[in-house]
Amino acid sequence: MKSALITGASSGIGRAIAVALVREGFEVTGLCRSVQDLPEGVAPLRCDLLQVGEIEAAFAGLASLDILVNSAGLAYLARLSDGDPAQWEEMWRVNVHALALCSRLALPLFPESGGHILNLSSMSGHRVPPTGGFYAATKFAVRSVSEALRSELKATGNRTRVSCLSPGFVDTPLLEKYFDGREEELAQTRSTMQMLTPETIAETALHLLKAPAGVEINDVLMRSNQQAI
Repeated sequence: MKSALITGASSGIGRAIAVALVREGFEVTGLCRSVQDLPEGVAPLRCDLLQVGEIEAAFAGLASLDILVNSAGLAYLARLSDGDPAQWEEMWRVNVHALALCSRLALPLFPESGGHILNLSSMSGHRVPPTGGFYAATKFAVRSVSEALRSELKATGNRTRVSCLSPGFVDTPLLEKYFDGREEELAQTRSTMQMLTPETIAETALHLLKAPAGVEINDVLMRSNQQAI
């Protein structure tokens, strides 16, 4: 049975991907703080992604791995001109640094035939929306990290595949946190479009992870056909 580790598996997109992989017969471990919220069939691995030592300890306890899904993320409306630097740092440490560290620690656990790393970026990592702020910068960085890792692995003959999935608006708790204090704006956004669901993202993630041998799908952008930007 193939194994998968998913960060942020207790809610939103990570939870939906965990459910989908369990359904596909994978042995799934959820790495997160709120392990009590993990879906049925997912093994808990408690870890705070803001703590490097906890990340290293979590991976040290794993014997092998086939798939890593870096789904955990934070989103604050923290502008560059007047945003909270503490929120900048928190987003950077979770969205970028922890993602890169988890990827590095997963590599020795993959089989000789190669594993698969799937990173969750965002449409905000392809163009900066009016409220993008520092969050958009972290998601551009996720794409850069993904491509840098892919290039490094190819240079050394490592057959691990690296994919990046960039959704537009997805109706998740992360979105509500991003719009915290601006509930009317969120309600208006919801009224103008039918957003993507975590389950839709999970189905696309499965498509990437089940690509035929010899195929590496590197970058997928997806958004509701009602989303204008």
